[in-house]
Amino acid sequence: MSEFLRPRLSAMEAAWVIARRDFVAVLFSRAFLFFLLGPLFPVIVGGLAGSIGGEVQRDAVSVEVGLAMSPADNAAMTAAAGRLTDQLGPALPLLRPVPEAEGDSAFDAREFMEARRGNYAAIVTGTLAAPKLVGTEGQIARWQGPVGLVAGHAMEAEPTAFPGVATEAVATSAASERSTRVQTAQIAQMLLFLLTMLLAGMVLSNLVEEKANKIIEILAAAIPMDAVFMGKLFAMLAVSFVGIAVWGLAAFGLWSLGGDAITQVTGFDPARLPAPAVGWPLFVALGIIYFAMAYLLLGALFLTIGSMATSVREVQTLSMPVTMLQLMVFFLAAYTIKQPGSALEMAAIAFPLSSPFAMLARAAMEPELWTHALAIAWQAGAVLLLVKGGSLLFRKRVMKSGGAGREKVKKGLRANA
Repeated sequence: MSEFLRPRLSAMEAAWVIARRDFVAVLFSRAFLFFLLGPLFPVIVGGLAGSIGGEVQRDAVSVEVGLAMSPADNAAMTAAAGRLTDQLGPALPLLRPVPEAEGDSAFDAREFMEARRGNYAAIVTGTLAAPKLVGTEGQIARWQGPVGLVAGHAMEAEPTAFPGVATEAVATSAASERSTRVQTAQIAQMLLFLLTMLLAGMVLSNLVEEKANKIIEILAAAIPMDAVFMGKLFAMLAVSFVGIAVWGLAAFGLWSLGGDAITQVTGFDPARLPAPAVGWPLFVALGIIYFAMAYLLLGALFLTIGSMATSVREVQTLSMPVTMLQLMVFFLAAYTIKQPGSALEMAAIAFPLSSPFAMLARAAMEPELWTHALAIAWQAGAVLLLVKGGSLLFRKRVMKSGGAGREKVKKGLRANA
């Protein structure tokens, strides 16, 4: 009884007590050791999803070749490409005049490409009779012939009189870098999705078990329900990081022993993975933050579901729509990789459940950092709102609006004491 006479803990202190209790209980349970074997199944799912990712990568970047010729030559090249598109289709690049080159006699295509401005695979300079293609070696090999064909049709020359195309190679370009970074964005999104779906279920199972044992009602009678929910969320998040660390060390050991053989079998080499736009150190840090946000958001939803469920069967029934919703928002975020800056990408960023996936892909594709600060603040606010809503729902359904139910539990505890 003396425990009820002590001053009540603050919300932060209560959340810390719950988090520490759940973390220790789950981490040292036998079930958690078996749970660590779970990643074998997501690996199979990831392999099946690879074919979808390959199609997204092929369509992610539109091929544009810039025109930095005279206005008349630019118009003639564009008109000739339009006439040939019906016959050749994808074999021809999309020719667009470079706005920065218009009226600039000192325009340097090589300097422009190496500065990675615009989204051009290559730039055509010179004249119709002597065009010059500036781009990376791969883009030159791909578009030298089509550019010569378009220039010949622009001059209305005979096929034997088509001009040769001079070339000048550069180290990189915006189009080539963006194309390679799509792979990094896809792999990061897939890994984030698999880890979130694999680990977030622990929150739901923990809450349902304590509801069945009436432990949650005792906790709710002693401390604020918001603190209980928040403590459970962060406890399971900490347990998830332990699991990820174990899996990461196991993967590192496996790769150290047979990395060459794995590369030969799968064709995947992490050392050749394109560097993200923000750099690897910051990208890894953002990945950890966005995993935490995705986990807390989904975990808060699962806690809300657990507050409405009365049995394990009911939990499964109620959680299925949330699982399917999470799958749909993942596909939404994955689809927006090829539509940067579009209204669809903004919608994926604004919707809390898809926001971590969309922003992690954005970190791989775009170097701006201020957008991540805003997105993380918005996601954290959404977590607080979900926790508040879940705790209110729990008090109304289980604790009978809080006051009366809580006093009833306290009286029972005092009588037993």
